[in-house]
Amino acid sequence: MPAEAQVTAVGTYNSLYFDYVHHAFQRTPELDGKSRLYPVIIAGAGPVGMTVALDLARRGIEVVLLEEDDTVNRGSRAVGIARRSLEIFERAGAGPGIFETGVSWKGGQSYYRDSLVLDFVVQQADNLKHPPMVSIAQCNVEQYLYDALQNHPKASIRWSSKVVSARQNGNEVIATVATPHGEYDMRGAWLVACDGGRSAVRKALGKELKGSSYEGRYLIVDIQMKSSQPAGRRVWFAPPEFPGSTIIMHKQPFDIWRIDYQLGPDDDLDEEVQPRRVRERVDRFLKSIGETADWAIDWISPYRALSLSLDSYREGRVLFAGDAAHLVPIFGARGMNGGVDDANNLAWKLAYVVSGWCDDALLDSYSSERVDAAHQNMAFAEKSTRFMTPPTFGHAVLQEAILSLAVKEPFIRDLINPRQVTELRMTAGPLRFDDADDIRFAGGPLPGAVCPNLPLCTDGPGDHLQGRLGRDFTLLLFHKTDTAAAQDMRALVQSMKIPFGFDVVQIRDAGLYAAFDAQDGTAYLIRPDGHVAGRWRQFDAGAMLDKLLKAIRWKNTECRHVD
Repeated sequence: MPAEAQVTAVGTYNSLYFDYVHHAFQRTPELDGKSRLYPVIIAGAGPVGMTVALDLARRGIEVVLLEEDDTVNRGSRAVGIARRSLEIFERAGAGPGIFETGVSWKGGQSYYRDSLVLDFVVQQADNLKHPPMVSIAQCNVEQYLYDALQNHPKASIRWSSKVVSARQNGNEVIATVATPHGEYDMRGAWLVACDGGRSAVRKALGKELKGSSYEGRYLIVDIQMKSSQPAGRRVWFAPPEFPGSTIIMHKQPFDIWRIDYQLGPDDDLDEEVQPRRVRERVDRFLKSIGETADWAIDWISPYRALSLSLDSYREGRVLFAGDAAHLVPIFGARGMNGGVDDANNLAWKLAYVVSGWCDDALLDSYSSERVDAAHQNMAFAEKSTRFMTPPTFGHAVLQEAILSLAVKEPFIRDLINPRQVTELRMTAGPLRFDDADDIRFAGGPLPGAVCPNLPLCTDGPGDHLQGRLGRDFTLLLFHKTDTAAAQDMRALVQSMKIPFGFDVVQIRDAGLYAAFDAQDGTAYLIRPDGHVAGRWRQFDAGAMLDKLLKAIRWKNTECRHVD
């Protein structure tokens, strides 16, 4: 039997598969009485904080991350990386390592007692670049993000530096930072709070998460085991060895298997987290599914489902993202993935404001769009949570009835679907231009949807659409032969002296014509975060640009288009 790691989620942790690099604390100028105003400070160097930092740094914005720990996240934590997050990480420069290391999957099975009741596949187009889901530990993700940050001199991390409080003073935010050498105040023009579910920034500003909590409790256990069990998400409802419980299992890299099992209402948590007790439960479960390989515990953490959000993700010069802004049940993998989407939405807007191009009212659209997205995510996750962990006797009766019927009746099985995370369409905010009333598209991505990362068939294998998108706004202009329209569009953009990028990409690919329901003259405007801002059958370039510049609160009104 292999040696086991230090398994508790608190204190020292030595992983069986990941070598943690511990960064020495570097004394800061503020500890010696020096002070300056930083453009952007980020509290928390987790996946969300580092994704914001990467996007800002690649746009030339100086950013400082403040991280409480001296290393990346301890433990596997969020392990399900959705396709949309893979696309965001790839654009940030950290995607290849995550994809190559992770275990990709697109479906799984659900069992009731000892009967298979669902064999599901996450629905997606077969020709997208990335799979629906990749399993990889959060510590690996953070290490790849940290490695990517080393390519950007504008970004720095201060380890062993915990933001314990924050206050606003006119045109700056003052963060109080606790370090091994004492506390200091750090001044920033903007502060992004990515400091987790117990956010000190949120508490200091008197902001409260609102929503629901659920009584069901789980233990998350990572074990290392060489096994031929399949990748994917498998769920056992009321397995014979654990009546009344739910157990989830899926594969991670390095022979790590994540097992989540439900605790009973009378179980003593202090007792249940003990390695001896965990080993007893997991051993019984593995034997019940025919698994006889040796295994070792790597990590243990308790979990309770919460569905909470702030009413607004902006408070003056402080922006909230990730778990500091919202907490979503783990069922469906919408927690960290939702936070990465926050980062992708926020970073370009904050860069435009810091650069002086746009009024800071642009940041209000970050809040409205992402609050709406959080509510969408919570609605999906709550459906899964109520089925996975029935909160009332009535829900428990309904769960048993559905599962019992699903053993023999396929028509009912869709109700067991775990509803894995999919890309959300933005349905709020001023940066989505709906189709004109007299224009009807029979297909194609709607305004607010993510631009699909489809292959460019005429340009050779391995070339995908998102690789052609510019850093900022991109106009996809569908013309099979005529190049004058694209050239005229580029000339108009240049004449308006727009300070940010505005790429014009001519599309000739027949496959993309079909996917976007395009005709010659059709245009799709793609935002810096990859969402469709608007689409037109035939469009007035000047009017479109005027509308866009007004929506993003561009300050240089004198350069607006004049007919």
